[in-house]
Amino acid sequence: MSDRDQRVLTALQAALGAEHAAVYGYGVVGGQVRAARRSEARQAYEAHRARRDALARQVRDLGGTPVAASAGYALPFAVSDSDGAVRLAAELEDRVAGVYSDLVRASSGERRRAAAEGLREAAVRAVRWRGESVAFPGLAERASAGAAPATPEG
Repeated sequence: MSDRDQRVLTALQAALGAEHAAVYGYGVVGGQVRAARRSEARQAYEAHRARRDALARQVRDLGGTPVAASAGYALPFAVSDSDGAVRLAAELEDRVAGVYSDLVRASSGERRRAAAEGLREAAVRAVRWRGESVAFPGLAERASAGAAPATPEG
């Protein structure tokens, strides 16, 4: 495998890991968010599941073994009410946007276009959850959030 393919595979695996964490996180969001926003949470959950499955296929296409989802993930903060669920949803989207920005940088062609689309979708969802936008989705948030996706509980 070439160095470039290895960089792409590493970025794909990171994006896949972030999507696994987002799917888990949206399970928490859906359990705490107000009824008025449950449909939005369900749509985001389904979008992340679809992206997760597409990324797993891409990893396999490059000859890799897709990183498996963990049984549980440490949340960045406790979520005990709807406001916390909304904050978590925005944080999940920021983290996903960050790994997609890395995938955009590492890839080219159709894969790059799909990564840019994933970044855009995450940024739009973050704005909807948060109610405000940032200048450079996937970049500024990473500096303030530590750039790491939710981590598996150990």
